[in-house]
Amino acid sequence: MNRRMALAIALVAACLAPAATAQEAPKAEAPQGQAPGDDASRPEKPKSVGAFGEAVRGDLPQDMRVMVTPEADRAIQTGLAWLAKSQQPDGSFGSGTYRGNIAVTSLAGLAFMAGGSSPGRGPYGAHVDKALAYVMANTSPAGFIAVAAASTHGPMYSHGFGALFLAEAYGMTRRPELREKLQKAVRLIIDTQNHEGGWRYQPVRNDADLSVTICEINALRAARNAGLFIPRETVDACIRYVKQAQNPDGGFRYMLQNGASAFPRSAAGVVALQSAGIYDDKEVAEGIAYLKQFMREIKLGSRYSHYFYGHYYAAQAMWIRGGADWDEWFPAIRDELVSRQSAAGYWNDNICNEYGTAMALIILQMPNNFLPIFQR
Repeated sequence: MNRRMALAIALVAACLAPAATAQEAPKAEAPQGQAPGDDASRPEKPKSVGAFGEAVRGDLPQDMRVMVTPEADRAIQTGLAWLAKSQQPDGSFGSGTYRGNIAVTSLAGLAFMAGGSSPGRGPYGAHVDKALAYVMANTSPAGFIAVAAASTHGPMYSHGFGALFLAEAYGMTRRPELREKLQKAVRLIIDTQNHEGGWRYQPVRNDADLSVTICEINALRAARNAGLFIPRETVDACIRYVKQAQNPDGGFRYMLQNGASAFPRSAAGVVALQSAGIYDDKEVAEGIAYLKQFMREIKLGSRYSHYFYGHYYAAQAMWIRGGADWDEWFPAIRDELVSRQSAAGYWNDNICNEYGTAMALIILQMPNNFLPIFQR
């Protein structure tokens, strides 16, 4: 492990210690006669302990970084350099109809952070800071994060990814101005959950779909990891919604009404449950089994719509799952992404190349274990 990586790991670890505030989830008191911090008499916690329970923990294999091959590392470095050059003067990322899009900007910031940079620190710290300033500047007093002209597929997508970016950045920096924006953004997510337990394109409670729901519950989980309090009923309602969206084949449909399973939304469904603290229930196991059917077809993934979206969540699902599932999945998608990279360093996508590049970089850098939302 080189010195830069060691420093980055130390930085992230130090920043993840939650600050004690009234907004944090309450901590359990030590049983009578037991000193705080004495784990000797505590029963071992199961992996699934209800809403927003402890994330799956465990030491990473010693050779985890070996999974980032020299070819993959070159692709990462070239991709990060290309992405940095594509940043707009106002700090945003995106091109075409997605110029200035909050989701694309947030994913780009996360891609730099997945490589060990943080706001103001590291080789791309300045780029993260500028992206963060853009997201904060476009957070309304009510907490809504969106740029109307660039919210092509519905502003709640942007809001969810924007809140995730704020939460990850706040977890690393503890900046008060970030917390203020994040608290309002989180409150808006909680207040706009519909009666089914999910979220939809607009910040209203009319309906819900799985694609937007994963964006919001992932943001809430990141905020919870950073120390903010999230109501248990919000998480429990989301769990019920996602489980109801699962089909008998283990995949997930887009909405609760009848619909077929598909790879991208099924990957999102599994991660939605994992983000809500569900790791070992049969719904997760069946969802993972459904996704594994696509192992042979990763190279054919372009025939599915939302290629990068699907693999972004599929890689998360397998990373959180761990074990043989991750060991088999990551090398396949790693090699496929390396082969898809353009000579200039970007990954092409019909949304925009900044989006495809950010998504590919986040996937390829998961073994770094730098982003708080992915940490084990």
